[in-house]
Amino acid sequence: MYLGRSVVWQNGALDFRCLPVSPRPIAMTSPSSPLPDSPARSQTIVLKIGTSSLTQPDTGSLAIATIASLVETVCTLRSQGHRVVLVSSGAVGVGCARLHMTERPRNLATKQAVAAVGQGRLIRIYDDLFTSLQQPIAQVLLTRGDLVRRASYVNACNTLRELLDLGVVPIVNENDAISNDELKFGDNDTLSALVASAIEADWLFLLTDVDRLYSADPTRNPDAVPIERVTGRDELNRLEASIRTDSSSSGWGTGGMQTKLIAARIATDAGVTAVIASSQQPQNPIDILNGATIGTRFDPEPATDSARKRWLAYGLVTQGKIFLDDGAVRAIGRSGKSLLAAGIVRVEGEFQASEAVELCDSSGMVLARGIVNYPSVELTQLLGHQSGEIESLLGYSGPPTVVHRDNLVLIST
Repeated sequence: MYLGRSVVWQNGALDFRCLPVSPRPIAMTSPSSPLPDSPARSQTIVLKIGTSSLTQPDTGSLAIATIASLVETVCTLRSQGHRVVLVSSGAVGVGCARLHMTERPRNLATKQAVAAVGQGRLIRIYDDLFTSLQQPIAQVLLTRGDLVRRASYVNACNTLRELLDLGVVPIVNENDAISNDELKFGDNDTLSALVASAIEADWLFLLTDVDRLYSADPTRNPDAVPIERVTGRDELNRLEASIRTDSSSSGWGTGGMQTKLIAARIATDAGVTAVIASSQQPQNPIDILNGATIGTRFDPEPATDSARKRWLAYGLVTQGKIFLDDGAVRAIGRSGKSLLAAGIVRVEGEFQASEAVELCDSSGMVLARGIVNYPSVELTQLLGHQSGEIESLLGYSGPPTVVHRDNLVLIST
């Protein structure tokens, strides 16, 4: 069976015409049972596609042909034995088109309402397309708050893994209808990387409106040089420091190349191979898995932290900063020690006990993230003092550590 690019609405549903257009056949499998496990071939893959790739730039209406080709790619990967998660933007853009809005709303409440309108329409189209190829899907809407809480983070991971075990393709999006600015992922690049880390994926494909990463914005700088491979943290650090591209020029997307570099860092730190490739050829992931050199590939780090450490590093939203003296920097950076009050020189921001904070050196460089044992108000009273003085300073016997080493993770720099 083939899925072509001539797809139209008829009587309120999708009607597939000119199906033989596609050159890539799909081997069908029963939707009621997962594909057999084949460790030599089967890999876990996260595909992310953005709003600007799913919608028409002039109207914001859905680009049905692109979505159909994307669905075909996912089903082909499934027929080859792979487990696939699709992270899809588009709810706000589709809602805008549905409500005849000419630009994205800026008011939070309006944006949430528009997302609620668009999400139902978007998932219906996905369901119609995937159903035509007998592939079951599931809608998974997440907020950053779902990942901040350790219990809900673990539950989300377990749900995604169970869906994959059942042979289902989870379609993940940020729950824009209820997310607030303080607990938003900000873009689905970050969300897709966090999902890839959470389920310990093998590949993360960031499908975007450029064909690969460049040394500068190729739409503005004709001297921009294409980058085919990024081999390690040092090279990624240099790219993050030098590349400052704007958000998608279409006006419908929220993620620029900088967010994709952040996503690549999160993924590669978790041992996931990340690739930036063009969304105009949704079959690119298939070709890349077959050995083709397409887009920009980011090699995974050989040694990765535990799942809990990765959650500490990237799943939490930090609420403040703690600045350390040189001794404390050495203790946590080189010796793997807990943070004590004696090594703290300054506190910035307001936070409560058990919230996440960034640990910085005197210049402000972020060295680590962790869960703090004291609120900022009390911590200001403990600056520079020994642990044995905590009870006399606060009036109760608190933990001897400000951030215990088990709740602390170093950040790649």
